[in-house]
Amino acid sequence: MTIELESMAVEMPEVKGHPNRVAFRGVLTLVDVPSQRAPLGSKGKRVLLTRKAAEKAIPSLLGMAVDYAPSLDQHDPQRKVGVITSADIVGRDLEIGGYLYAKDFPGIVKEIGRIGKRPAEDGTFRLQASSEAESVERGHEGARLRASLAVAVKEVRRMIEAARSKRKRIQSSLVLRTESGSSSDLAATSHAGRELGMSFEVTNVNVLDRDARIWRLIDVTFTGAAILRKDKAAYPETWIELSQ
Repeated sequence: MTIELESMAVEMPEVKGHPNRVAFRGVLTLVDVPSQRAPLGSKGKRVLLTRKAAEKAIPSLLGMAVDYAPSLDQHDPQRKVGVITSADIVGRDLEIGGYLYAKDFPGIVKEIGRIGKRPAEDGTFRLQASSEAESVERGHEGARLRASLAVAVKEVRRMIEAARSKRKRIQSSLVLRTESGSSSDLAATSHAGRELGMSFEVTNVNVLDRDARIWRLIDVTFTGAAILRKDKAAYPETWIELSQ
């Protein structure tokens, strides 16, 4: 297996036992993978952050704040609880690390220590993908495979034509937050026992084709991140945990 790695970090001086600095790590988002839910600001469209866009935008992520809302279902720029000092693209994961202000915000730091954790190593995504691959191999479904390839070729051609057209490459001050833009009956309920995920905020978004079913983000600038419940994250595979 080949693991691709792109990384950048800001070196922070070590201060042993600092009461207001607790290290954290997590996965902020996935690259080249469509979001499971439509983010806030995407007009109901799911999004896909391309690897190239993520790699280019990593410098804009360093030094950005991590915030949270008490309901853990949205961004709240007025509650900046930490700072991002490192970012790595490992495989499909955009991993981040940094520090939380433990003395200023003891509640959320305690919450992350209690329920923040990584997903299981034998995750559902990999098991499902493996099962589907084995099913295709066992069934020798040549006709279905050819049909899938034809659809893929058509999609590639459509994307190439879109890329050639300047009107399809729309850059704006659009702001996207990968908190789920849809309403939920869970929003007002207690988050006790729920796993925590993350959300990013980006601006200067360049969308390959706004008419597409899934928006491909080919250029972005990171402006922040947030801690929230997985059931409110556009990417539920994200996670956060204390790293010390």
